[in-house]
Amino acid sequence: MSGRLLHTHVKTSKRRKPSSTRWLQRQLNDPYVKEAKQLGYRGRAAFKIIELDNQFHFFAPHKRVVDLGAAPGGWTQIAVKRVHSTSRHPIVFGIDILPMEPIEGSTLLMMDFTDEKAPETLRKVMNGPVDIVMSDMAANTTGIPSVDHLRTMNLIELAYDFALQVLNPGGWFISKVFAGGTDSQFLSQMKKNFTLVKHVKPPASRKDSVEYYVVAKGFKCIPNK
Repeated sequence: MSGRLLHTHVKTSKRRKPSSTRWLQRQLNDPYVKEAKQLGYRGRAAFKIIELDNQFHFFAPHKRVVDLGAAPGGWTQIAVKRVHSTSRHPIVFGIDILPMEPIEGSTLLMMDFTDEKAPETLRKVMNGPVDIVMSDMAANTTGIPSVDHLRTMNLIELAYDFALQVLNPGGWFISKVFAGGTDSQFLSQMKKNFTLVKHVKPPASRKDSVEYYVVAKGFKCIPNK
């Protein structure tokens, strides 16, 4: 990150909740947010995938990538750059229920990945297996820990099942998880299908955030997947 930044104070407002004021002040003083704007990234989340790749080195020229829960597109931007995807030969694919501005070098779908038709639609667009499946999907929180955990695990498992179907041998699976990581049974299954599985909290992930990421390396090809 670039050098020292001045702290910006946000004045309170009768029309703004205290929590909203705190969020706005945190955003304005977040060095990752400021750096993302300077570099043209679509959000601070871009630095999370940069830091994960700098540690594990999953991106490489000509690797095919699919980004689940891609909006607003920060991860897709980094993937396009690091795998050398081009508009003439796009090898990065993204999907999200929210609309996204086009990203040169990628093919983007506006569709809910939890829709039963979405995985097959995405596979047709991909037109072949990929080397990296990455997911930054997260369920809207309810404030009920047990419910939020189940909803989050459902998204992780959907992304993981899709990865098992589309990954090339030796491929990677990267997904957002939350405090406590993945369920032990699910983690054990993941370790059977990959040579290495790690839980990581990249520096760009706020210290007070409960998010972590699971990084699985070396997909073991499943017959008749």
